[in-house]
Amino acid sequence: MRFVFCEDEGVTTHERQDQLFLIRHGETEWSRSGRHTSTTDLPLTAEGERVAASLKARLADETFELVLTSPRERARRTAELAGFPEAEVDEDLVEWDYGDYEGITTAEIRETVPGWTVWANPVPNGETPAQIAARLDRVNARIAAVPGDVLVFGHSHALRALTARWLELDVTEGRHFVLNTATVSVLGWDRGSPAIHRWNNE
Repeated sequence: MRFVFCEDEGVTTHERQDQLFLIRHGETEWSRSGRHTSTTDLPLTAEGERVAASLKARLADETFELVLTSPRERARRTAELAGFPEAEVDEDLVEWDYGDYEGITTAEIRETVPGWTVWANPVPNGETPAQIAARLDRVNARIAAVPGDVLVFGHSHALRALTARWLELDVTEGRHFVLNTATVSVLGWDRGSPAIHRWNNE
């Protein structure tokens, strides 16, 4: 973990300067059609592979102390195409378990549950916000122990929830952070406070 030392009115403090780079996996057939995808292990589409490969040049100038990936094929393949085939699998980075809503779009769910969102409504036989927060807090604790920048390959809702917890917000505040496939987002610090440096950059 990098620190900068500051002196203010005779008090010396240290502030974190590390950054967390977030990459959502490339496009799959289900992400393209808006179907909720957690445990279903889908490959990238041809377009998903093409865009994921373009991440390699975009990350070429960065140095990472740790590179993590969800165990799902779509995340691991994105990491490989981006130039990080040795990314370490972290089971806590799997997507939100959608339970009975796996493979179903939000529009379809709202036919029986008007206004439904994963952030505000129950997911039958799936995960709760508290369960998501617990495992993503473990990821953030792991990142905090690393003396430098970290790169993570994962999924939409899980990475949005991870961002909320990085910002010291309730996990459900992840609803504010739209995240497209194969984009680069960077979290870090500003005067000692957790902050978003870049978001959803294509």
